[in-house]
Parts: sequence; structure tokens; C-alpha cells
Amino acid sequence: MRAVLILMCLAGLAACGVETAGTAATAAAMKKQEIEQGRATMERVQRDLDAASQQAAQRAAQAEEATK
Repeated sequence: MRAVLILMCLAGLAACGVETAGTAATAAAMKKQEIEQGRATMERVQRDLDAASQQAAQRAAQAEEATK
């Protein structure tokens, strides 16, 4: 009887460890997804800034040509 009680306690403790590991894995997967989304956003913003800079340079060149 005592051995059964000890085994049940050990099984319960082992299950808690598995749940903790699963939770940590889920949190890590979510963090990875957040990082990937952040990188995609950063790349999109950089492209938009590059395009705006290029347009400003073109407008400046056109304005300079118009004043000649």
C-alpha cells in the first residue's frame, strides 16, 4: 500500500514537470513568432523608407531641372 502511494505521488510530480516543459516550449514558439513578425515589419518599414527617399531624390532632381 505504501509503495502504491509513493508511486502515485511520483507520477503526479512527473506530470507537473511535463506540463512545465510543454508550457516553456509553447512560450518559446510564441516568442519566435513575435521575433519573425518584428523582422518582417522592420523590413517593410525599411523598404517604405527607401522608396520615400528615392521619391524625394527624384522630386529634387525634377525641381532642379525645372529651374534650369
